[in-house]
Amino acid sequence: MATTTATSVTHLVAVSTTLGCCIFQSETFWTTLKMKKKKKKKLSLKMSGACPIAALPFDLSPPPIDHDLLETVKSVGAEISDDGVIETFNNDDDALDAVDNGVVVRSQDHGSSSGDDRIQFLHNQTTANFENLRQGQGCDTVFVSPTARTIDIAHAWIMKNAIMLVVSPLTCGSITDMLNKYIFFADKVEIQNITKQTCLFVLVGPKSNQVMENLNLSDLVGQAYGTHRHYSVNGMPITVGVGNIISEEGFSLLMSPAIAGSVWKTLLSQGVIPMGSNAWEKLRIIQGRPAPGKELTNEFNVLEASLWNSISLNKGCYKGQETISRLITYDGVKQRLWGICLSASAEPGSLIMVDGKKVGKLTSYTTGRKESDHFGLGYIKRKAALAGDTVVVGDNITGTVVEVPFLARQSLPLKSSSS
Repeated sequence: MATTTATSVTHLVAVSTTLGCCIFQSETFWTTLKMKKKKKKKLSLKMSGACPIAALPFDLSPPPIDHDLLETVKSVGAEISDDGVIETFNNDDDALDAVDNGVVVRSQDHGSSSGDDRIQFLHNQTTANFENLRQGQGCDTVFVSPTARTIDIAHAWIMKNAIMLVVSPLTCGSITDMLNKYIFFADKVEIQNITKQTCLFVLVGPKSNQVMENLNLSDLVGQAYGTHRHYSVNGMPITVGVGNIISEEGFSLLMSPAIAGSVWKTLLSQGVIPMGSNAWEKLRIIQGRPAPGKELTNEFNVLEASLWNSISLNKGCYKGQETISRLITYDGVKQRLWGICLSASAEPGSLIMVDGKKVGKLTSYTTGRKESDHFGLGYIKRKAALAGDTVVVGDNITGTVVEVPFLARQSLPLKSSSS
């Protein structure tokens, strides 16, 4: 559907497990970029100046593609599934090590919304306070059911004429349908899934800042999570933001598929390690980021998932708000999500026991950084166990409850806060 000047668009981007970078699409000009041989090892990204690259009406027509990204990643050893998912570069251990000591890049999917009423619309449909945000800022927000059961976490970028949302490919279709159901005749809001028209790369690791400086993007280093700006690569726009879905550190780069291959090669020339979906899923679990269909389901509410940084307690009425307020007022949160170091492999769905009593359920499992290590995520009743306590998972598998980085960064907002 074409965007009109009277309608705001929400672009939805499904976050896939394809590459190791996440790309969000915004309204941009589509042009073709052909890299000269002598520039292949150095890509200069410059802030748009006298003619800034603003959020323009979205053109859903795919641009000419000079570089097929899948073909590009195949050249560096990627194994790709039949449905186009980049599963591994056969370097999973090196990629996970680079998360701690270097920088990795991964490719993912996304979507968007536009229209004059888009701010108020998403303000009412999700948990974050969109009315407090302005162009160039961003936030995490949660899609919930009317009873505050979790659907998905979305990362949002507030652009001039649209809002970009990055969601999971598992929920992208259902969220699009759900949002469209709540658009009334007079609402100036339009929802578009722009996953196939864009590429999203995410950079993870302590050397991400150095990579940004090498690409003339040092002005974003140290900026607040969600901050994003428009730049140009040899005259073609690219949007770069602070944060990478897994953490508030690192960066995300959104661009046309026409330049994705060139940007990918440039990142690798800077020493960035590519990461496939297998290593990314392991990293997600070790970091403790909840995922749809696992930690985010109709079985658990948003407070049990501990997604406090994505929730506003003061913005007034929104979907799930009544349940959230009641849970907080009456201290009704009965369980919470934890990391669990396991003595052996365990199946998601296994019961978690303490003193022979059921206290929770395992939701995700992976091997650790070493094949002999085992790690999982699971919901445990609040009074049954804390960090450091021992639990039994499934058939007598010993587990130790631990904090995980993503959830450890979540902080209970003050009711007096306007955020």
